[in-house]
Amino acid sequence: MIEILKQPWPWYVAGPLIGLIVPALLLLGNKHFGLSANFRHACAACLPAKIPFFQYDWKKERWNFFFAAGIIGGALLASQWLGNPAPIAVHPALAEELGQYGIRNYSHIVPQDIFTFSSLLSLRGLVIMTGGGFLVGFGSRYAGGCTSGHAIMGLSSLQWPSLVATCCFMAGGFLMANVLLPFILQL
Repeated sequence: MIEILKQPWPWYVAGPLIGLIVPALLLLGNKHFGLSANFRHACAACLPAKIPFFQYDWKKERWNFFFAAGIIGGALLASQWLGNPAPIAVHPALAEELGQYGIRNYSHIVPQDIFTFSSLLSLRGLVIMTGGGFLVGFGSRYAGGCTSGHAIMGLSSLQWPSLVATCCFMAGGFLMANVLLPFILQL
């Protein structure tokens, strides 16, 4: 059984399992799937300021903190005991393109040439991690939810704003991966 968990699951198994989260949350507690609202809940819980955006009963949304903690805990458990020791397979064309940007060590799940403390303190690291993190956080709140909330929960409940947001997320991802990222990696 452990060996099955260590292998990548095909899309036709993993996709429906993720999709079943939506009816399970709705049927078991009338809850909505999404994670970006946790930041708002944390601010409402920790900041006693009279900011109207944070003036609501955040205690009714406590379950979302446990949901996020479960994702983090599950990721830690999976990385510790369910990791596949085989090296990451990278297509030769991608390896050649990454090599042009100085990224040659991708034996882990993320390229070690980018995701280290020394690279984080470089200009490229600040742009990628700090700037990217800010844009993702701002964008998810501006769009009224994160990619998981819109693409999984919103589309399954046939919400037009979620379709627009998901299309914009995809367009932004394509633009970032094909236009902006090569420019940033050359910094």
